[in-house]
Amino acid sequence: MTTAIVYTEFGGPDVLHEIPVREPAPKTGEVAIRVTAAGVNPIDAKLRSGARPSGEITEPRRVGGDGAGVVLAVGDEVDGFRAGDPVVFAGASGAYATEVVVAADRVFARPPHVSAAEGAALGIPVGTAYQALRSLGVGSGDTLLVHGGSGAVGQAVIQFAVLWGATVITTSSERRFDRVSALGATPVAYGDGLADRVRDVAPHGVTVAIDAAGTDEALATSIELVPDRQRVATLVRGRDAEGLGIRAFSGGSPQPLTRQQQVWRTEAVPVATALMAAGRFSVELGPSFALADAADAHRAIEAGVDGKITLVP
Repeated sequence: MTTAIVYTEFGGPDVLHEIPVREPAPKTGEVAIRVTAAGVNPIDAKLRSGARPSGEITEPRRVGGDGAGVVLAVGDEVDGFRAGDPVVFAGASGAYATEVVVAADRVFARPPHVSAAEGAALGIPVGTAYQALRSLGVGSGDTLLVHGGSGAVGQAVIQFAVLWGATVITTSSERRFDRVSALGATPVAYGDGLADRVRDVAPHGVTVAIDAAGTDEALATSIELVPDRQRVATLVRGRDAEGLGIRAFSGGSPQPLTRQQQVWRTEAVPVATALMAAGRFSVELGPSFALADAADAHRAIEAGVDGKITLVP
């Protein structure tokens, strides 16, 4: 039986429940996938709670966009996949399920050395990180300040930026210094005097900043240190960006992504899987929950945990 996690009203994690569903056969340009791991992202909880507006609920609403699994069937005009292929997918509708049908352009081969949990952890974090860095033109010669570097998005930002030749400084709690240092960033602690601590480790200045933390301190420090406000971006406080004269990608920004930015978000997943297969990119895995325990997974992500949470049908 195919089952999926849904909610029929906004609220706390307890509104999530598992129901039987009839997954349709893949249409032209679609791939049917047996899900072996689904990524749990903060946006999932925000949509479920109503904190991120998503319109009136008129039928059971499915949850989740990222996952990994095995191809069950392909629709017409789909090349490159066949039943039994291990894959990663992003941007699906209802990844918290035992099966899902996904547009073929959102499905990517999963290399043998990339686990299902690692593949499921990619989608939103690497897409957001890659697109933000590309939009800001980060590369060799840049000194990048990342706020919230120990989170899933922050870790992806650090790794892509280092690979592209940038010097990376990141804010982090001290207990997470070892993790971000291992990824190639210089950590600095949050709190009073942050701008001065960043100056101490970046005597030649900071050229670009990405806020993945969403604090007033993060925004104020970025604006103070980066001369060009168009090279300051927030991934969390999108609705505040225009008033501050900075850029916003996600985070409730009223400005939709451009077509090119959408392309970059999709491109990020196969780029990351190839790098992972080559041992040049990693994801930090956190707790794993059974599909039926999706509510517990949402409690965990709202409480805050180290590493990426996944669901296993």
